[in-house]
Amino acid sequence: MCGSELHALPEGVQRVSRFLQDAGHPHAPQMLDGAARTAQEAADQLSILVGQVAKSIIFKRKLDGAAVLVVTSGDRRVDEKKVKALVGTVGRADADFVKASTGFSIGGVSPVAHATKVVTLIDQELQRFDVVWAAAGHPYGVFPSTPAQLQALTSAPWSDVVESS
Repeated sequence: MCGSELHALPEGVQRVSRFLQDAGHPHAPQMLDGAARTAQEAADQLSILVGQVAKSIIFKRKLDGAAVLVVTSGDRRVDEKKVKALVGTVGRADADFVKASTGFSIGGVSPVAHATKVVTLIDQELQRFDVVWAAAGHPYGVFPSTPAQLQALTSAPWSDVVESS
């Protein structure tokens, strides 16, 4: 992507694009025709399985107020007890906290290029797929990745963070 296309993208997507480019990631963000605020919306627009959507869920750690990002497979639910065992007690994060911590609005939170340092865990269930798609800083923005590439981009440990199916 050259500079002129980048300026036409929303600010959050520009930030993710720069991060991916600097990291040597082989795929730039793509803009969808419609919003992909949920894993199901993203899967429908991309014609993929909902599990292939790497959704980003932000929690607020109660001990110190740190943002905790859990990147999980779109067909799984986060188990807060498992997250607590790994990082301490967490609670729900409101929209203002998510925006302040990540620089992104709910529905477009990318797993990378955050405004502040966040504690990140990545769901081992994503490894079921050859390719996953993550939000790129805007409800219409996404980028593809292998699970291994996504894990490397986030520098997060593979973790068991979802409810048993």
